[in-house]
Amino acid sequence: MKSDGMVLMAHGSGGKMARDLVEKVLVKALSNPMLELLDDSATVQFSGRLAFTTDSYVVRPIFFPGGDIGRLAVCGTVNDLAMVGAKPLYISLAFILEEGLPLAELEQVVRSIRQAADEAGVHIVTGDTKVVNRGAADRLFVNTAGVGMVPEGVHVSGSNARPGDAVILSGTIGDHGIAVLSRREGLSFDTELVSDVAPLAGMVAQMLEACPAIRAMRDPTRGGLASTLNEIAERSRVCIRLQERAIPVRDAVRGACEMLGFDPLYVANEGKLVAIVPAADSDRVVAVMRAHPYGRDAAIVGEVAEGPAGRVLLSTAVGATRVVDMLTGDLLPRIC
Repeated sequence: MKSDGMVLMAHGSGGKMARDLVEKVLVKALSNPMLELLDDSATVQFSGRLAFTTDSYVVRPIFFPGGDIGRLAVCGTVNDLAMVGAKPLYISLAFILEEGLPLAELEQVVRSIRQAADEAGVHIVTGDTKVVNRGAADRLFVNTAGVGMVPEGVHVSGSNARPGDAVILSGTIGDHGIAVLSRREGLSFDTELVSDVAPLAGMVAQMLEACPAIRAMRDPTRGGLASTLNEIAERSRVCIRLQERAIPVRDAVRGACEMLGFDPLYVANEGKLVAIVPAADSDRVVAVMRAHPYGRDAAIVGEVAEGPAGRVLLSTAVGATRVVDMLTGDLLPRIC
């Protein structure tokens, strides 16, 4: 059976076409000794404290300015591991393919996966492929699991924030969400909006070397910076106070948000992190971040206070204070 350059139901049959898809499209591009064995499970070595995460990616469209679903899947998984201080090591990769997906698009996504994995220093060691009927999926979904090792003495958690700590943001917010939305809706702006999707583990390792006492880190993806900080405030039972003027937002993103009625604080990011660090270490951590390509716009954007516990408060540019609640509803669906 010829595929005519598209994914067919037979590619999910477990037979020759399925084997050819796995070996000639996936393994060929993602090749490493562990994956090439094609056993039912990958066998890897561990010694120490293990970090383990899983995620699924259903972004629409699958190609967007600055990235695609493949780069997003690798970076998102790597970043989840990095946010607990782990060094990412291995990733599993499972595809849900819709019948009729052009094989050229799948190959492009797999190349992007390989490039992102090489940049992040991780190996794709196992995976799975399923094909569903037309209309049962939206072109391509990706599921991942990732494992990494947490260095001795590192204890990073959203429950660790303490009054007096500094709140550091690694760069501009809202880039990913607005870039994806602009491609999805066919919107055009004077300045091209590009996703910030990036692997942050390398920068995190340097941050931890400079300050092993980092309290908490999170990547503000769905729900944006506002929801992420609300989660930390709730889990640590503290108040987080932000300075609006200190939060970096690109002019193009700010303009797009004003036009669309969005608040940048709630727009998704895929290459940014927020860190809670002891105030005495904050300037040193910012300097390390600014020396890294993915942290050059890093800034101290607020501080941790005792109360009101579980709240995020924003000092606005006009001198007022407002409560920043967690996102309710779905501001931008299918963003990651």
